[in-house]
Amino acid sequence: MSTTGTPRGPVDSSRVPRYAGPATFARLPRLDEVGHTDVAVVGVPFDSGVSYRPGARFGGNAIREASRLLRPYNPAQDAAPFALAQVADAGDIAVNPFDIGEAVATVEAAAGDLLATGARLMTLGGDHTVALPLLRAVARRHGPVALLHFDAHLDTWDTYFGAAYTHGTPFRRAVEEGVLDTSALSHVGIRGPLYGRRDLDDDEKMGFGIVTAADVLRRGVDEVTDQLRQRIGDRPLYVSVDIDVLDPAHAPGTGTPEAGGLTSRELLEILRGLAGCRLVSADLVEVAPAYDHAEITSVAASHTAYELTTLMARQIAGGDASE
Repeated sequence: MSTTGTPRGPVDSSRVPRYAGPATFARLPRLDEVGHTDVAVVGVPFDSGVSYRPGARFGGNAIREASRLLRPYNPAQDAAPFALAQVADAGDIAVNPFDIGEAVATVEAAAGDLLATGARLMTLGGDHTVALPLLRAVARRHGPVALLHFDAHLDTWDTYFGAAYTHGTPFRRAVEEGVLDTSALSHVGIRGPLYGRRDLDDDEKMGFGIVTAADVLRRGVDEVTDQLRQRIGDRPLYVSVDIDVLDPAHAPGTGTPEAGGLTSRELLEILRGLAGCRLVSADLVEVAPAYDHAEITSVAASHTAYELTTLMARQIAGGDASE
């Protein structure tokens, strides 16, 4: 906070060119510069849990670079998020790239420390493995949470090569550990081939509802968003976004692309439709800049994180201190 008690916002781009200075998210202050934050943007540069193309360890910084273009007023939500709440860049959680178990424990502990200050998290991955320790930490604070999961893939498989913790298994583990409210679980954007029909059967038994990418196309954003809101209700909500929910035309820079995905416009509009939901934290994962073209994926990811951050800032400004 500034000395006047108002949030300290981003660098003024009319005075300092966007390409100058350190690349914090949206050119916001670092956490050590403000001391306390309502929303902490934190990176997890980890991709040792991927099953195909690596590179998401560089995703957080690519998103930060792309976020230089963000401006402080969000007309789609009619809000200036960085004036409504203190948002700061908390840097990266340094994790062991050679030991997945240790990395998961490190993320859980670091996330717990940030949440204990009263902050909500906007986490930039990294691969989707990191969602499990983040959910563990959030559930310790809020109890089992509703989950809205945007992805091409279910991520409820049991194992890859005998490993329990991978980017394809976090939500099965989260259900098994009781950190999710199984009456309010949704996938959005699912598409592409599966290993077998059992993948869908197992997913349904865990409590997930599925909105496919084709559903969004045929039914439209407004109808889909209404369905999701009804399922979420007034429960504490965690949103997890795998950037491969977008079609490769909109997000080529990811590890496991699938044809037939959402447009960036559809994703952003669904997120904007969550206004008023009890969003307690979120993550954005699987941005792999080595496969990106002209920063298409990083730009889409930066705007996705911006919309999620705006939702949290609006809720905080609305006086919801219980979160």
